[in-house]
Amino acid sequence: MSAHTHTSHQDDPHGEHGHDKHAHGTGNLELWFSLLSGALLLAGWIVSRSMGEDALIARGLYAAACLAGAWFTVREAIENLRNRRLQIDTLMLVAAAGAIALGHWGEAGLLLFLFSLGHALENYAMGRARRAIEALAQLRPETALVRRGQELVETQVESLQVGDIVVVKPDERIAADGFVVIGDTSIDQSAITGESVPVDKRPVADIVAARANPDTVGAEHRVFAGTLNRAHVVEIEVSRRADQSTLSRVVEMVKSAENQKSPTQLFTDRFQRYFVPAVLVLAFLLLFAWVVIDEPFSASFYRAMAVLVAASPCALAISTPSAVLSGVARAARAGVLIKGGAPLERLGVLHALAFDKTGTLTEGQPRVTDVLAAENINEETLLGVAVAVERLSDHPLAAAVVRDGSERLGGTALPVAINLQSLTGKGLRAEVDGQVVHIGKRALFTEIDTAGLPPDLDARMLSLESEGRTTFAVKHGDRYLGAIGLMDTPRAAATSVIVQLRALGIRQMIMLSGDNQQVADAVAKSVGIDRALGNLMPEDKVTTIRELQAAGDVAMIGDGVNDAPALAMASVGIAMGAAGSDVALETADVALMGDDLSKLPFVIGLSRQTRRIIRQNLWASLGMVVILIPATIFGLKMGVAVLFHEGSTLLVVANALRLLAYREPQA
Repeated sequence: MSAHTHTSHQDDPHGEHGHDKHAHGTGNLELWFSLLSGALLLAGWIVSRSMGEDALIARGLYAAACLAGAWFTVREAIENLRNRRLQIDTLMLVAAAGAIALGHWGEAGLLLFLFSLGHALENYAMGRARRAIEALAQLRPETALVRRGQELVETQVESLQVGDIVVVKPDERIAADGFVVIGDTSIDQSAITGESVPVDKRPVADIVAARANPDTVGAEHRVFAGTLNRAHVVEIEVSRRADQSTLSRVVEMVKSAENQKSPTQLFTDRFQRYFVPAVLVLAFLLLFAWVVIDEPFSASFYRAMAVLVAASPCALAISTPSAVLSGVARAARAGVLIKGGAPLERLGVLHALAFDKTGTLTEGQPRVTDVLAAENINEETLLGVAVAVERLSDHPLAAAVVRDGSERLGGTALPVAINLQSLTGKGLRAEVDGQVVHIGKRALFTEIDTAGLPPDLDARMLSLESEGRTTFAVKHGDRYLGAIGLMDTPRAAATSVIVQLRALGIRQMIMLSGDNQQVADAVAKSVGIDRALGNLMPEDKVTTIRELQAAGDVAMIGDGVNDAPALAMASVGIAMGAAGSDVALETADVALMGDDLSKLPFVIGLSRQTRRIIRQNLWASLGMVVILIPATIFGLKMGVAVLFHEGSTLLVVANALRLLAYREPQA
């Protein structure tokens, strides 16, 4: 039954989509045929009770029940035989034909009714998991409002081109990936990133730069197809065609994940390759039981057919694929892309987790954390001079000082800085109010001032550096105004995530960083990680992962770009903030589509629940076979065997569907 459902699409020349369309188109009709078979079977049983089993009307009703129950099964069996595949559908038809040959029309009808009902209900149940995935594809609108000069033209989404300007009204879904060029709004992008609250969006400052390299556009400007505009009218420039959007790629990758077999699924496939022939041999031998024991050939033939039904591994075939599909669908709904059963299972048995620092455990951008004003100097004076000079520089640290310093100053007027000079590797030189300003590392001031930094200021800067800060001093004319400390600060969720991971039983967590060891140690300590390795090149991260793998499976969590080699080497590579990132989607086994570290405990917990359900399904399916084979050999009726057989199949599917309701752990 389910063996056909979940293996035939791999050989289907039309691909999975053709199979799904067929399943959706015939699912309801198959269920109606099955119910008709049941009604005819019941009518036949009532007639046989009153007129006898040999009554022509009873036989006719049983025959009609067999015909209705076998209608779709025969069609699929013929297709399988044409492709030289012997599936469970065929074995069931052989058993039913054997029962009819012996005159057991009622039992043949019961077998075909229950088999067709189970098949129809299984397709319906499995369709729920598939529809959870396919619902993503329905999020993208069919048309978009495109600006053509001064006019707005409604256009099919498939015809949108890179560079088109799309107008999106409130409560409308966005038609394509792109960036905001006009208007401020908030967008519900939970379908892509799993974020629970709408995200504020604003126009890019430089449209030409954004157009030249759209992948570098900040998250506050970037939008994705299928997300929902919640606030105001905005205009968006398309950066990807519809078939290349993040939504389209996620849908295709999640669908293809169904075909990526997990270790457990590979085991069950190997088991079935040996088990099915063994069952056929056993059934053949049982045909000759009449030679050994005193019974007619008809009794031996009936027993062989009953064993054939009892031993068909329907539930075993469906136990792992149903759980994997449900797990992948549940993860996708939360904004986590899992590429198949193998990484889904491995996440549940991790020996260690290795975190990249920058952009994973930290925000990925430096922030002003400390402002140390010198004696008799107020903080506003220090920040005012620093911001005025740094505004002229394009260094990332300068941008952080301007951003955070301006925020601290509020509306305070800034002095004017001129004649900026970059002192490579040391700092900056400029003029403010007619006096020279030097901003830079401690080493700079030993060169320009024989006395060097004041001892008190030098000691305070050394203390900050020991805590992982990047520091620089500010000197205006002959006065030292003080120093400023910066740091790539840990994510707000990092500490709680580490606590949740420890609660899940993961004891070994390590942070890998290219920064110096002091910075690495400071960040690791602040988030609760015991071990940090600094000064690492990309190849050093790969070596570390390989060493950790000597003791078991290791997951690497990074940004999917700088950490691509380590992500590929790890047992499971997990990419942060993968929405819109081609490299992350291609490299990682698991992609957290939103820039949200808190999804990590969720996906590990989901993996463990998936593994538990797979084990439960395997025990239930194998246990049923182990019980039914000897029971039918010793006389259990075929109808009862079919009832338990089909019941176990639906049980494992229903058990797997529980994953669709899996709840995220609370911090």
